[in-house]
Amino acid sequence: MGKIRVLIADDHAILREGIRALLEGCGDIEVVGEAADGREAIEKSRKLEPDVVLMDIAMPGLGGLEATLEISKTCPKTKVLVLTQYDNKEYIYRFLKAGASGYVLKKAAGAELISAIRTVHRGGSFLHPDVAPAVIEGYLQRRDKDLEEDPYESLTHREKQVLKLIAEGYTNKQIADMLYMSVKTVMGHRTHIMEKLNIHSRTELVKFAIRKGLIELKP
Repeated sequence: MGKIRVLIADDHAILREGIRALLEGCGDIEVVGEAADGREAIEKSRKLEPDVVLMDIAMPGLGGLEATLEISKTCPKTKVLVLTQYDNKEYIYRFLKAGASGYVLKKAAGAELISAIRTVHRGGSFLHPDVAPAVIEGYLQRRDKDLEEDPYESLTHREKQVLKLIAEGYTNKQIADMLYMSVKTVMGHRTHIMEKLNIHSRTELVKFAIRKGLIELKP
């Protein structure tokens, strides 16, 4: 049986190096690549076809959520394991809905991360013990009707990507280049987003993105 092929996606080089050193000490795990942002994670997932992607949430440009959505869609054999400092339930719900197989906090011990990688590779799911109870309780309390009434859930996969990038201040041309589409298509997505959310300015879009936890206020 071959080794578990892992791609590390995190914008902090020191952290990537530390994870690589940890995993290279495991006889059944091989680090096949690293990515510093969501776009690079998508490109390398398509090229390298890793078994597991360790995915950070907050990365420049395309973030972890957008990358998870794309990888789940275009690389169905690749499992995404979120590795982050955030234990916010809304983050966890969104990643699980996007196709992530597990959620590990960065404060976890190395042995726990390795166990999580092996678990999702086998087809299982993994939640860090600190977030599992709240996630399960919250999930059981949620209703499909609630999701349907959330205007954010009415957006398509692409529209969610475009929304986040608009809120982060990228121009239509920059977004077009990042998502491999025309400026006209980006403008069309922007129009549809504003119509679906009943929003009429970029400022309102930014406020909406902050409320949804898609972007963070810079100190």
